[in-house]
Amino acid sequence: MAAKAAKEQTEEKPLRHGYTTGSCAAAATKAALTALIAQKPQQEATIRLPIGQDVTFRMESCTYDAQSAVAATIKDGGDDPDATHGALIVSSVEWSSEPGIVLDGGVGVGRVTKPGLPVPIGEAAINPVPRKMIREAAQAVLDQYGITRGVRIVISVPDGEEIAKKTLNGRLGIIGGISILGTRGIVVPFSTSAYKASVAQAINVAREAGCEHIVLSTGGRSETFGMGMYPDLPEEAFVEMGDFVGFAIKQCKSRQIKKVTLVGMMGKFSKVAQGVMMVHSKSAPVDFGFLAALAEEAGAEADLLEQIRTANTASQVGDLMADKPAFFEKMCEHCCRAALNEAGGGIEIETAIITMKGSLLGRVTINDTDDQSDRNRG
Repeated sequence: MAAKAAKEQTEEKPLRHGYTTGSCAAAATKAALTALIAQKPQQEATIRLPIGQDVTFRMESCTYDAQSAVAATIKDGGDDPDATHGALIVSSVEWSSEPGIVLDGGVGVGRVTKPGLPVPIGEAAINPVPRKMIREAAQAVLDQYGITRGVRIVISVPDGEEIAKKTLNGRLGIIGGISILGTRGIVVPFSTSAYKASVAQAINVAREAGCEHIVLSTGGRSETFGMGMYPDLPEEAFVEMGDFVGFAIKQCKSRQIKKVTLVGMMGKFSKVAQGVMMVHSKSAPVDFGFLAALAEEAGAEADLLEQIRTANTASQVGDLMADKPAFFEKMCEHCCRAALNEAGGGIEIETAIITMKGSLLGRVTINDTDDQSDRNRG
């Protein structure tokens, strides 16, 4: 009994927050500039995060001479499965003959090559809040020592180009490395706000690239299927919305996207069909009564309806109805109408439901301008 209680207590332990690449860059900058001015190595640096919290970062290295200094800290992402967790964030500072603070990105920090991002084309992918944090950290050190000389700061991430391969930076037009990110200074494990921000950014980049048709998928396999459906669309047109169906649809509507294609599997889309627009496994249970009602409309007999009502998963229902394409057509139509309702109309919605192995189960398009269904059965 004691062992069980201890296990439950361990499982309920809160997830540990981490710190953004922006926070790390600001702290490394403060350490480097302090070392340059004081001509002493700095083992740590304390900065104030945008949320008003003071945090001390330990430096992995700090070197200096009379003209320049370099400090580096390792990013701790906490318990969040962040691609940049453990990355070395480096700040190099040097005196400049020009007044003011100049900030740029070095090795492993990407360059922006497409419109639609919060940083202009051609500049280092250091987002606005981290830019502000880095500049403020540097200015605070200059003010502390009463110095008015100009400073040039370069943020680099030695493994940034390799890390970026695990992100969507390439598709967003950020080439050569990672982005220096963060709005609050901390990383909240499995943050929904961070994921939603990435979805909104991807849709914005797609629109700025001229896309009027976007394919929203729930994951990697469904995105791959969507790419097969529309091989002529540019890569920007494909956006992984994850569980945030309603949010992604509203973002598309607000950016005046003309057509949205939803691609996913039975489990999540059985919820969308009912109007559930946040389809995480904990957001809402699968309604097997609803699925049975759809199956009855599709001509399923009584014994099959009972199997559906007592099924364990939506995928199992899909297997039971595999030889009744009308069932998947009806589900796709329900998804389209639920999405149109979420968007407030005025957009063309297509839904494609696929199997785990990537086979098409059903596909329906509804154009809200004339409300005519163009049904393509799989």
